[in-house]
Amino acid sequence: MTCASCVRRVEVAISKVPGVTAAAVNLATESADVAFDRTADSAAVIAAINSAGYAVPVEKSEVEIEGMTCASCVRRVELAIAAVPGVLKASVNLATERATVETFAGAAPRSAIDAAIRKAGYEPRRSDKTGVEGDSREDARNREFSHLKRDFAIAAVLTLPIFVLEMGSHLFPPMHHWLLTNITQQSLYIAFFVLATIVQFGPGLRFYKKGVPALVRLAPDMNSLVVLGSTAAWAYSVVATFAPGALPAGTVNVYFEASAVIITLILLGRVLEAKAKGRTSEAIKRLMGLQAKSARVQRNGEFVDVALEEVAAGDVIQVRPGDKVPVDGTVLSGSSFVDESMISGEPIPVSKGEGAEVVGGTINKTGSFTYRATKVGADTLLAQIIRMVETAQGSKLPIQALVDKVTSWFVPAVMVTAALTFAVWLFFGPEPAVSFALVNAVAVLIIACPCAMGLATPTSIMVGTGRAAELGVLFRNGEALQSLKSTQVVALDKTGTLTAGKPVMTDLEVANGFDRAKVLALVASVEAQSEHPVASAIVAAAKDEGLVLGEAGAFEAVPGYGVSASVGKHRIAVGADRYMAKLGISVQEFAETAISMGYKAKTPLYAAVDGKLAAVIAVSDPIKPTTPQAIRALHDLGLKVAMITGDNRRTAEAIAAQLGIDEVVAEVLPDGKVDAIKRLRAGGRAVTFVGDGINDAPALAEAEVGIAIGTGTDVAIESADVVLMSGDLLGVTNAIALSKATISNIRQNLFWAFAYNAALIPVAAGVLYPISGTLLSPMLAAGAMAMSSVFVLGNAMRLKRFKAPARATATSGAPSLVPAE
Repeated sequence: MTCASCVRRVEVAISKVPGVTAAAVNLATESADVAFDRTADSAAVIAAINSAGYAVPVEKSEVEIEGMTCASCVRRVELAIAAVPGVLKASVNLATERATVETFAGAAPRSAIDAAIRKAGYEPRRSDKTGVEGDSREDARNREFSHLKRDFAIAAVLTLPIFVLEMGSHLFPPMHHWLLTNITQQSLYIAFFVLATIVQFGPGLRFYKKGVPALVRLAPDMNSLVVLGSTAAWAYSVVATFAPGALPAGTVNVYFEASAVIITLILLGRVLEAKAKGRTSEAIKRLMGLQAKSARVQRNGEFVDVALEEVAAGDVIQVRPGDKVPVDGTVLSGSSFVDESMISGEPIPVSKGEGAEVVGGTINKTGSFTYRATKVGADTLLAQIIRMVETAQGSKLPIQALVDKVTSWFVPAVMVTAALTFAVWLFFGPEPAVSFALVNAVAVLIIACPCAMGLATPTSIMVGTGRAAELGVLFRNGEALQSLKSTQVVALDKTGTLTAGKPVMTDLEVANGFDRAKVLALVASVEAQSEHPVASAIVAAAKDEGLVLGEAGAFEAVPGYGVSASVGKHRIAVGADRYMAKLGISVQEFAETAISMGYKAKTPLYAAVDGKLAAVIAVSDPIKPTTPQAIRALHDLGLKVAMITGDNRRTAEAIAAQLGIDEVVAEVLPDGKVDAIKRLRAGGRAVTFVGDGINDAPALAEAEVGIAIGTGTDVAIESADVVLMSGDLLGVTNAIALSKATISNIRQNLFWAFAYNAALIPVAAGVLYPISGTLLSPMLAAGAMAMSSVFVLGNAMRLKRFKAPARATATSGAPSLVPAE
């Protein structure tokens, strides 16, 4: 695919396949995302792509297999591999114990093939030998880039003499006289013919291979325009050279330099374009570079090095100092410090001991340890990150719909314009009319640039989402990238977002007649049955005071209110004031104390023993160090900030005043956050909700954009549109600012692509000739056409230099998924 019209043509072809519900083609990633309403029929999709004049690259690889003993084993393995989506053909050789597998590029990961072999009852082994066609997509792109450079070099060397002699004789009269004196015009034309013909059907043959079939199918593309324009100039020149009598008097001119320069300049544009497109995917390459290549796995009682693909869930892995952690897992023995900056952005290595979770791709520092693999292959956190970035980079934004509509008729419209240009100049132009008509029609064909239109959106998305990954921001889809820039209100969940999410008990006052230590022991005994962070804070406080907890029975939790249980002979209830009210217990005795706690941003809870108010407990969740800075940064972007919390209003307003938050929605039950977002949306405001991504799933889905904020494996990637890999709220500001920058970049690209064509096609057609005598040479048209794509790509690359408006402090670390170059 070379331009936006190619994209449109492939999408239409795929959409006609029975069972296909949606097809989105991305020119920058050279990939198609296809959705089915039934079992995926990839073969039919491939056939449709082929019939449209394009091809899906095929990869061939070899897998060694253990355990096969007979022909039935061979058949069983072949059927198992062939059933993997994306596999074209599988051929198993019993003698070599090897399977040769053909797959569509990138469609069938090795892990899926290995899993199919294991399910059939056999064991795959890694084979370093691959077939000639077993190149990756990256290898294929590199090979194509190499061929482009070769073709351009050949075309440039052959075109240069034509250009110098032809243009030099026009610009320097002495050179013109010297040529006429020493070389006959016919000899010069024949030399030009030889050189131009080699360029036309040597390096230029790639345009014929794609453009002519497209013309035959009545579905012309950018290659078709190049073929028509350059061939017209070349063919006219051939007639002028070898059969001048066939042309009207005064029209015998040659345009070999135009045909050769057109092909050379467009090849130059393709070379620069391919180089820039390669740079747009650097974020993915660097993310993949974080993966370990091998692992020390326990086999038959000893640790041996195996390829990463051979690691299975449940394997015991040894990690030595300086090693990368191969896959996700849980530490079994040993201890060390692990650099997890690629996940959390924290620059300080994290201590790991027995029972601790480790993440694949992180780097072990000092000690050594063994751990059990829990997630391998596509299930690891790093693989999920890579998949999210790839998905976002391949997404189509709503803004792309306009481009699709225009490009569906753009190339045919250009051909019609060229035909009209030829006709107008032929019948109404000055003499030699045929020459004027040909030159201007060719200029119109060449100046048109759907390439720039096709690249305008996807390249910006690729670079923008890649840069976002470097800042610890993962966009799960392109729609979020576009929607986020329209945010007017940022609604923040309090616990775990504004605060550390790990509350501590700060106060406990008992009512008359109750003993503090006994009440705390009873309350902690009940809270020990709960997994709520507040419960953990109370239990921790009791243990810190050396209290012994009792057995709790008949435990009952009332979401949003509190908990109750029996401890010994006592019935204990702990919860908010609304829970006490529900139980018919007055909290008036501690009214002033609760107000005081609220002013200090502490959450008051109440404890009742056997139906009597026993104590008020203050629990505080400390504000994250970077939260105030993040709030200021959001205000600097012109956004309103709201806080949604289940805390009582006094506590919530105290925190809001402390942080400068604009709106507060307090005393919200877990199922009330959706209604809170609807209220914040009043007046047509676009709301982005930021939560922990686990218990906030409904609210994340309700908001225009949902952002999950968390660290490591706690990130709930399925519930949000955007995922922040660090627990730092500064990432929200960075995400919104990057969204604004990316969409602005896309609009600049689209403006350039559309304005370029709107302005220069009429100039190429000759509308300025009656006014100023200005005509656009086909050579200049080719150069401008090539440079327009390069301009769009270069503008998109500016996003790589995007500077985060909000940076984390030294204590929190700057979130980063991709190591800086």
